[in-house]
Amino acid sequence: MRWSHLSAPPDDESLLSRAAPAAPPLPLALPGATVRTFDTPGFAGMTFYEVRAKSLINRVPGQSRVPFEWTVNPYRGCSHACTYCLAGDTPILLADGSTRPLAQIRPGDAVMGTMGAGPHRRYVPTTVLDHWATSKPAFRVTLSDGTRLVSSGDHRFLTDRGWRHVSPTEAHLPALAVGDLMFGVGRFAEPPKESPDYQTGFLCGLVRGDASGGGTAREGDAWVRADGYLDDIPLTEALRWPELPTGEWYRGFLAGAFSAVGHTERLAVVFTSDDPVYLGRVAEALSHLGLATRQPVRPGVGRSAFVRSAAVRSAAVRPGSDRVETERHLEAALRFRHMTGASAAPLDASGVGVRANRRLTVVDIEDLGLTLPLFDISTGTGDFIADGVVSHNCFARNTHTYLDLDAGHDFDTRIVVKVNAGDLIRRELAAPRWSGAPIAMGTNVDVYQRAEGRYRLMPEILAALRDHANPFSILTKGTLILRDLDLLRQAAEVTRVALSYSVGFVDEQVWRSAEPGTPSPRRRLDAIRRLTDAGFSIGVLMAPILPGLTDTEDSIDETVAAIAAAGATSVTPLPLHLRPGAREWYASWIAREHPHLLPRYRELFGKGSYSRRAYQDEVTARVRMAARRHGLHRPDAAQARRVTEPSPTGGPRADQLTLL
Repeated sequence: MRWSHLSAPPDDESLLSRAAPAAPPLPLALPGATVRTFDTPGFAGMTFYEVRAKSLINRVPGQSRVPFEWTVNPYRGCSHACTYCLAGDTPILLADGSTRPLAQIRPGDAVMGTMGAGPHRRYVPTTVLDHWATSKPAFRVTLSDGTRLVSSGDHRFLTDRGWRHVSPTEAHLPALAVGDLMFGVGRFAEPPKESPDYQTGFLCGLVRGDASGGGTAREGDAWVRADGYLDDIPLTEALRWPELPTGEWYRGFLAGAFSAVGHTERLAVVFTSDDPVYLGRVAEALSHLGLATRQPVRPGVGRSAFVRSAAVRSAAVRPGSDRVETERHLEAALRFRHMTGASAAPLDASGVGVRANRRLTVVDIEDLGLTLPLFDISTGTGDFIADGVVSHNCFARNTHTYLDLDAGHDFDTRIVVKVNAGDLIRRELAAPRWSGAPIAMGTNVDVYQRAEGRYRLMPEILAALRDHANPFSILTKGTLILRDLDLLRQAAEVTRVALSYSVGFVDEQVWRSAEPGTPSPRRRLDAIRRLTDAGFSIGVLMAPILPGLTDTEDSIDETVAAIAAAGATSVTPLPLHLRPGAREWYASWIAREHPHLLPRYRELFGKGSYSRRAYQDEVTARVRMAARRHGLHRPDAAQARRVTEPSPTGGPRADQLTLL
């Protein structure tokens, strides 16, 4: 999101003359915004910050799993006041090799820093001395591996030309440039999900490893995890070698194998066993995760002490070998820990050399044109490792906190409005460099939230998309979309228009508690019926499905039946998931409104963002069965959002938070 610091013109006729004087203080990130409150009951307690943005069409980060590349969001924050929202943080490398979001770092934490200079710089553990927030003009640095780092202009990164400021205010200071090589290990790998495949692989690696004679499996967490997994997975099934192992199975297998026969030697992760078939599976799994292996050979077999292979299979384990190990460098050590979730693998990286990496070449430095609240920490070494690069201070906080607003109450009650959205989108669609790619709307906050009734930004946006014949999709839970039905029809005559509704449940009591600012489920269903009558094919995302509240067979059947009766062509279930920020906000609502469900949520989510895979599969199966009963087919989530023809192989699963 980019904002300028200019206020909306005071004579703007689209802004309402009924606005009352604004009392709430201006967020630090929006010093030039026009602040308004309205005296109507529907906006009681809400504040609107009218800004003139510099751009409207935004590219989705490359690492996102959502099935679209470009979005338009004329609002920031949502007057629907739903209980679930969005958050995300920059991972910081701790001294033990694990990571933690920057927002959760505290003084006294042990993190990884560096010491020395030039070729003699080394990784060392260091202590966080302080942690605070500040607000400064923000810049986004993009690296060749897709990493995006938001920082202040005076922030410094370690490069092959030394420490460089992102955009220094003083000319004599060294500045970062496109083409600079940053130092570090590269972007951290995504952690595994505790899916049935992961759990099956873990059991196989642990139990078979314990029986292979390679060592003694450690008592404690590994066996406690195994006992829990065995509640859902029969041991006989877990011990079978799968014909076509999945990536999650390989991750779980290595985590279990490490608990049974693994240990660390400096940076190497070592597996020892008397069973060559078992070791072959270990080597195969490491290869699948992109980890090269080193295998010892008996004296006399060859002059080299090790045979190195990047693609070892079970048949390639040398006779007489009793161990397999990863390569001895920090990137491999971290990749193993992060991809497998093998938390018992201690990291000893102290003294390891810090290297530049071609994957960390700077490809873009962008002035965001706004002031953001940025996290700042100080450490004993004066630096730390943020998302894989050596860095000093100042990384951006999550979504709404970019604007110095919290991700809970402020998200619901303090709304940023891009009052020049209509002019912006016409200018951007007319730009020679614009390719005419599909644009998704409603992907961050609902474009037909209540505030749209006041500001009327969507008619101008739709007219521009129509005039440029640019394909687009809209996901909404607002009935205000019916106001623009004529524009939608006109656009559909010249380009592809995909409309989807979000209807997670039809229980009026749950709706009043969880989504108090949205149209009721019945009104949404009526809107689906009217859009269908107008000739649109409406897909419904049944999202989110709330554990203990809307996930019963009766609730699901009632909801699917109502969706089918409204004329929808498909229904796609999305069980609730809760990322950091949304998790805390939703948990406080559950504790307040449904305290008896807290143990259930602890059981389902543990410390993660996603419910257990077995639960997700169960809920999805219930919806599928109900859909069959009521004559609805179920596309995947990507198909429900796609604005171009689906590929034969389908698309990735859409992120639930695109609904909100």
